[in-house]
Amino acid sequence: MLTAVISGFIFALLIPFILGRLKSTSSLWVALLPLSLFGYFLSRLSLIKQGGPIKMSYEWVPSIGINLDFNLDGLSLLFVLLISGVGTLVFVYTAAYLKGHPYLNRFYAYLSLFMASMLGLVLSDNIYTLFLFWELTSISSFFLIGFNNESDASRKSALTALGVTGFGGLFLLAAMVGLGHITKAYQISEMISMSEYIKNDSLYGWVLLFLFLAAFTKSAQFPFHFWLPGAMKAPTPVSTYLHSATMVKAGVYLLARFTPILGNHEWWNGPLIIIGGITMVYAAIHSLFRIDLKGILAYSTISALGILVFLIGLGTHEALLAASVFILVHALYKATLFLVTGIIDHETGTRDVSQLSGLRKVLMPVGIAALLAALSNAGIPPTFGFVGKDLIYGATLGMGDLAWLFTFLAILTNVALLVAGFFAGIKPFIGKLPERYAAVHLPAPAMYLPPLILGILGMLYGLFPGMLEGGLIQPAVASLIGTRPDFHLQLWHGFNLILLLSGVTIGSGALLYLLLKPSEKLLKKATRFERISPQALITGITGVFSRLAKGWTRFFQNGYLRYYLITILGFLSLLLAYRLFVGVELYIDTESMTQVTFYEAVVLLIMGVAIFFTVFSNSRLVAVASLGVVGYSFCLVFLFYSAPDLAMTQFSIDTLTVILFVLVLYNLPKYLKLSDNRVRIRDGLLSLIFGALISILAIEVMNESISKETSAYYAENAYVLGKGKNVVNVILVDFRGFDTMVEITVLAIAAIGVFGLLKLHLRSTEKE
Repeated sequence: MLTAVISGFIFALLIPFILGRLKSTSSLWVALLPLSLFGYFLSRLSLIKQGGPIKMSYEWVPSIGINLDFNLDGLSLLFVLLISGVGTLVFVYTAAYLKGHPYLNRFYAYLSLFMASMLGLVLSDNIYTLFLFWELTSISSFFLIGFNNESDASRKSALTALGVTGFGGLFLLAAMVGLGHITKAYQISEMISMSEYIKNDSLYGWVLLFLFLAAFTKSAQFPFHFWLPGAMKAPTPVSTYLHSATMVKAGVYLLARFTPILGNHEWWNGPLIIIGGITMVYAAIHSLFRIDLKGILAYSTISALGILVFLIGLGTHEALLAASVFILVHALYKATLFLVTGIIDHETGTRDVSQLSGLRKVLMPVGIAALLAALSNAGIPPTFGFVGKDLIYGATLGMGDLAWLFTFLAILTNVALLVAGFFAGIKPFIGKLPERYAAVHLPAPAMYLPPLILGILGMLYGLFPGMLEGGLIQPAVASLIGTRPDFHLQLWHGFNLILLLSGVTIGSGALLYLLLKPSEKLLKKATRFERISPQALITGITGVFSRLAKGWTRFFQNGYLRYYLITILGFLSLLLAYRLFVGVELYIDTESMTQVTFYEAVVLLIMGVAIFFTVFSNSRLVAVASLGVVGYSFCLVFLFYSAPDLAMTQFSIDTLTVILFVLVLYNLPKYLKLSDNRVRIRDGLLSLIFGALISILAIEVMNESISKETSAYYAENAYVLGKGKNVVNVILVDFRGFDTMVEITVLAIAAIGVFGLLKLHLRSTEKE
C-alpha cells in the first residue's frame, strides 16, 4: 500500500519532465498509473471479503509513535476504488480536454499529487499521517482549482477553498491531538475498542466539535458550503474528480471512519442530523435557481454531501447501508454529469442552460450518457440511483417519532435534485437545435467514452445490484457497524410505502421540471439575499480580521528601527518586572562583596562620564569616541580581575569598532536632531528601566548557587579533546565551533550590508 501511495507522488515529480520531452505524443498513456492502482486494489476485493482488513505498518518517526500505518478495509476499499477508477477516466478525459495546453504536464502532476494524497488519506490508520494527507489534499486542490492562474476569479476561488479547508485542517489536528491524549494510542483501528472510554472523557465534546468543523469545511456543509460553487472556476476534470467523486467526500469519509469510535451518542447524532439536514435542503433548493451547468451541479453536490452527513447522523444500520450505497451512486452519476458539462462547454463555448437545447442531434453519445446519469440522479428504475433512494427512504422511515419529518426532508431534497439533474442532463439535449450550434461536432472518443462508461455502470448496477453486494458494500458497512450486515440489494421490493414515496418523488419532480424554466430573472430572485448569505457574513468577518491585521502591521512593522527596539525593550521590561515582582526576593549579600578600590572607583567614574557624553553629545564622533572609552574601561576591569586575554580581545574589538564607525560616519550628513525632548525623555526612561532590571537580574544570578560541573568539564577536556591550553578559545573554536561560525557569518553579512550602503549611489544623486 505504501508503494501505491508513493507511486503517485513520484509520478507527480516525473510527469512534467516526461511530457515535456514527448510533446507530440498523445498523453493517454498517463492514465496507466491510476488504472494500475485500480487493478491492484480490485484484486484485493476477495481478500477483504473473506479475511477482513489488510494492515501494513512502516516505521517513520517511531520515537513519538508516528508510523506509516495503513488499513485496507471495506470502507477504505470503496474509496480507493472510486479514487483510482474515476481517476483513470478523468486522466483519459483530460488528454483530450486539455490537448495542446501549454501546461498540460503541470496539470497531470497536480492530479497525480492529489490522487496520491487522497489514497494516503483513506488508507491511513495513524491519526497524524491522516492529518498529513488531509492537508496535502487541500494543497493539491488549491493548485488544481487555481490552474488557470491568469484569471483573477480562479486565483480568488483557489484561495477561498484553501482558506476554508485549511481552517478545518487546524481543527482536525486539534481533534487528533485530543484523541491521542485520551487514548494514548495513534492507530485508528486500536481506538475502536476504546469507544466508551473516549465518550466518558471530559475532552469528548471538544474532540467532536473540532472533528465536525474539519469535516464540514472539507465536505462543504452549511455554512461553509460557499467555497464549492466558487471552485467551479477550475477546469472540468478538476470539478469531476475533486468536487463530485473524491475530495469533497473526504469529510464524509472522516465522519464514517470515526463513527465506530465516536458515534452512537447524542452529541454525535444530533449535530450531524441538523447540519446535514439543513445542507441537503438548502443546497437542493438553491440548485433550482442556477443557470450555469456547473453551478447547478455544484449545489446539487453540496446537497448530496448533506444527505451523506444526514445519514451518518441517523447512525442506524439501515442509514449507514444507505450512505455506503449512495457514496457510489452519487460518484457515478455526478462524475458523468460533470464530464458531460465539460464537453458541452468545450464544444459550444457556453454553460448557460437557458441557452442550450437540441444537442442530441450533434452529441448523441454524450446525450445518452447524460440521460443515464440524470435518470440515476432522479432515482428512476432500473438505475442504481433508484436502489440508493429506496435505501434512504427506508432509513428515514425507521426513525420512530421523527420518521415522517426526516422522510419529508428527504423527499423535498430528492424532488429538487431530480429537477436539477434534468436541467443538467436532459434539457441541453432536447428541443430544437439553435443554428449557432449546428456546426458543433462530437469530440474525440477520449472525451465522450468516460461519461458513457460511468452512465452505463449506473444502469448496470441498478439492474444487477447483487454484483456489488458481497464484495464491496457489505465490507464497507461492516467497517462502520463492526459486524457483517445481513441485507440484500434488490431493484424490486414489491409494492410498499417506500415505492409509493419514490413514485411521489418522481412525479413531483417531473411536474416541477415542466413548470420551472431556468432564467436570469429566477437567478436574481435567489441572489438578492446574497448580503445575508453565509459567504457574505464570513467574508465580512474575514474583512474585519484583515483590517485589524493591516492596522497591527502598520503600527508594529512600520519600518522604523527605533520603534522596533522600543517594542522589544518595552515588552522585555514588562516581562522581567512581572517575573521579579512575583517570583524573586531581592537580596544582596554585602558581606560576600569585595571592597571597591581606588582604581575601580576611578574607572567607574570615567565610564559614567563617557556614557554621559555618549548620550548628550551633538557630535557623532564624540559619541563614538565616548563609547570607545567605555569599552577601554571594561578592558581595565578585566585586567583588575586577572583576565588579560579578555582584556586584549575587548581592546581589539573596541578599537576596530571605533575605526569602522568613524569610517562610516565620515560619509553621513551633519548631525541632525530628529527627536524632541519628550521622545528623548521617553527613550531615556525606557533605557534606565531596562538597565535597572538587567542589573537586578545580574545581582540575583550572582546569589544563585553555582554549579561548576560545566566549567570542570571544559577545564578537564580542553587540552585532551581540543588540544588547546586556553579553555575559552577551545570552547569558542571546538566545543561551540558551529555557534561561533554562525556568529561570524552574521557579522560578515552585516559587514557586506554596510559596505553596500557605503557604495550605494542613487540615480537622483548622480544626476545632481
